[in-house]
Amino acid sequence: MTPKEAIAIMLEKDHFTRWLGIEIDEIEKGYCKLHFTVTKDMLNGFESIHGGVIFSASDSALAFAANSHGTIAVALDVSITFTKPAKQGDVLSVQAKEIHLGNKTALYDIRTTTGDGQLVAQFKGTVFRTGKEIT
Repeated sequence: MTPKEAIAIMLEKDHFTRWLGIEIDEIEKGYCKLHFTVTKDMLNGFESIHGGVIFSASDSALAFAANSHGTIAVALDVSITFTKPAKQGDVLSVQAKEIHLGNKTALYDIRTTTGDGQLVAQFKGTVFRTGKEIT
């Protein structure tokens, strides 16, 4: 199974990622790049993007990168550090890169940046690799 085929299967049922307006730009084994535009509905009380939106987009990028091998991988542990606010209209890019791929676990670095490359958040994710094929 190719990474594109694996992600297509996932996206058929992933209503939340579609609801966020996320578009996948690149997918390879162990790697995913996606982007989305910050909308008014994504803002918090200080008119910057809600941290939960960035967390969710990062989690989606993690899922796509980790499952790009064609086997089901689920998050075991994740953490995020916010470095800069984003505002309505900003287009944010999220890149997930595989750092370590083992038989049962894998580690990923996920970075969210603005259009001019400024870091908005850094997310770290560890996944459990079930060994079951994506169907």
